Amino acid sequence: MTINSYLTNLANQAVLRDDEKAGVQRSITTLQTRLADHLGAQVSRHFVFGSYSRGTILPRSMDPQSDVDYMVIFSDSGLQPQSYLDRLRRFAERRYARSEVALSHPTVVLELNHIRFELVPAIQSWWGGLQIPAKGSGYQSWQDTDPKDFNDKLSSANQANGNVIKPLVRVLKYWNAKAGYPFESYAMEQQIAGHGYGFFGLLTSRQIGDYFFQIVDALDAGLFAPQWKRDAVARLKQLTAQARALERAGQTAQAEAVIAKLMPPVGGLFGR
Repeated sequence: MTINSYLTNLANQAVLRDDEKAGVQRSITTLQTRLADHLGAQVSRHFVFGSYSRGTILPRSMDPQSDVDYMVIFSDSGLQPQSYLDRLRRFAERRYARSEVALSHPTVVLELNHIRFELVPAIQSWWGGLQIPAKGSGYQSWQDTDPKDFNDKLSSANQANGNVIKPLVRVLKYWNAKAGYPFESYAMEQQIAGHGYGFFGLLTSRQIGDYFFQIVDALDAGLFAPQWKRDAVARLKQLTAQARALERAGQTAQAEAVIAKLMPPVGGLFGR
């Protein structure tokens, strides 16, 4: 099996199966109903956003931290972020009494048996945009957001590159999970979608392997990242270069084995 075939099969496995997706959708429907019943007119809108809406969420078998982002837009807008987080926390603790509820940064995490929700409070600004609690502000300030803007950018990049970008995102999110999350998931998706893939024959090849090599070369943990994160990225680059050299030498089985060190098969993956 070539590296491209291995990555293609891996990307095909890195999607929610029908039973898992149906369970998540039932939980979303229940959440919508309970939010409407509990908060009523306090909320103007609420909806799914993030990786679930983009089709880049991973099964929990491949990413134990896989979650569904859910935005709750409150009708009033004159309070500090902490007040709205407290409302969502009280809602979750009352309507999901048997589930684990925690205040995160800057979300309320609702942990169910099969999926985790991150509830994000939002308000509408005076100019019509949306704002969410700013990270690192101690829940004291707001920051602007457009929850659907990146969805459009990712879809455009995916279409412009032969529908390879979303599978590539899923593959690298799996590596990220196996490596201990050196990248924040959303930031990595942005880097993958924003990279320029227009040269080196990629306009005709449309193979995930070629795109994988390019983005791995471009990935950067950042100058001020902790050493363990830089080490994880360095290992990714080193083993990818080793696998590429082996494949060019005609040693495809050995090349696949090296890639599998980074992203191993999951529970009988590829029917072996």
